[in-house]
Amino acid sequence: MSTLTAPFRPAEAVADSPSATHRPDAGRGRPLRRAGAVVRSGLWKSAAIAAFLLLWEAGPLWFAAPSTRVFLPPLHEVLGAGWKLLANGALEGHLAASLTRSVAGFGVAVVLGVTAGLLIAWFRPVSTFITPLLEVFRNTAALALLPVFTLLLGIGEESKITIVAYAAFFPVLLNTVAGVRTVDPLLVRAARSLGLSHLSLFRKVILPSAVPPIFTGIRMAGTASILVLIAAEMVGAKAGLGYLIVNAQSSFLIPDMYAGILTVSLLGLAVNTLLVALERHFSRWRVEANS
Repeated sequence: MSTLTAPFRPAEAVADSPSATHRPDAGRGRPLRRAGAVVRSGLWKSAAIAAFLLLWEAGPLWFAAPSTRVFLPPLHEVLGAGWKLLANGALEGHLAASLTRSVAGFGVAVVLGVTAGLLIAWFRPVSTFITPLLEVFRNTAALALLPVFTLLLGIGEESKITIVAYAAFFPVLLNTVAGVRTVDPLLVRAARSLGLSHLSLFRKVILPSAVPPIFTGIRMAGTASILVLIAAEMVGAKAGLGYLIVNAQSSFLIPDMYAGILTVSLLGLAVNTLLVALERHFSRWRVEANS
């Protein structure tokens, strides 16, 4: 009996053959696979939102009673009302008023919160002196002080900007303190052994290490500033998204009310996306170091 055997091929020949891993087209499919993975990931992440919007459109039309449909209109009616508000300029005016107040209060809170947090975290006597008072105010809800701010500052812009700054101040402050206090002590000792001055140590070691916690507080403050402002505008205002929502509700313009709520959601999403992009920009050194 004769046996068939494959011809002997040296290992070098196998490795150099076109059918091995060194094929010219071996890496051509990687960009396509990577793009497909990105598309699938994007579709999966947006599936919950798409399902919610579909339920919002189909639920009132097919499953809700006519009486319920009055108070829960389908999505297309809400979008139509929002488009009318946008076309006549009403939505733009209310959005501009809310943005002006929230940006002003948010900016004041970030400046004061980061400055006070750095001082409290860096100087222990300051922390010992001021922390008990801060704990008292931190546990006092911002909206509980709205009547006080209204009585002292009136119903104009000052009271609304102040309440926004108050609500956004404490997330920035607490995360700044936590960020400075959690800096690796070995980095501080190494910097001091190299002869860095206190200012250089603070600028080159402490601040870069504390950037991620600080931006976490800033993102929380951005959300708080919008939420508190909307509530303040519902109480006493002549313009703003909060005024739009409560005025539409009292006027029985239910689609307009939902359009205002949807605008608030989109505004919060846009603010969070912007702050995340800023955090990545200022934290690029961490990504480069890890890579």
